[in-house]
Amino acid sequence: MRHPRILVCSGSTRSGSLNGKLAALAAKRLAILDAEVTLLSLKDYPLPIYDGDLETTGGVPENARKLKRLLEGQDGVFLACPEYNAGITPLLKNMLDWISRVKETGGAFTNKVFALGSASPGVFGGMRGLIGTRTILEVGLGAMVLPQMIPVARAASAFDETGDLIDERSDGQLDKLVEELLRVSRSYPHKNG
Repeated sequence: MRHPRILVCSGSTRSGSLNGKLAALAAKRLAILDAEVTLLSLKDYPLPIYDGDLETTGGVPENARKLKRLLEGQDGVFLACPEYNAGITPLLKNMLDWISRVKETGGAFTNKVFALGSASPGVFGGMRGLIGTRTILEVGLGAMVLPQMIPVARAASAFDETGDLIDERSDGQLDKLVEELLRVSRSYPHKNG
């Protein structure tokens, strides 16, 4: 059986990010299940704030092109999506906006499966941000997003010293989500690879 290629990314690059911890844990669980995992940091692909005039005068930045090529080679994507003011983070939204402007052939958002999770110090676990991210991916970019999502509430105390989730319910939700991501990634119609 082919090992699905899964990209894992956090929408936060802050040192000690709770969503960085969730992304690292998802990557670990996916690797244990024999996925070919790429753990991506958006810090390695800096992009200016999207501006149509900037695009007109300078074109799409090379880092946006690199990110699109990287996404095109995946079967699935796990995004750990922080919630900022009940919505998507500017970093993650900017990355999606720039990638959508790359007009080269191939689909960065289609022909692959997305799974979403969030870790938040609040009681809702970042659910409002997850809904916003889902809307952008599905409605705006035409992506296939798994219906189940994992919101990790009170995330400041949700991880143990090894990076695992303490709460059995959240831990079980993550396991089910990564298993479903792999299952659907194996069966979803792909055009690349």
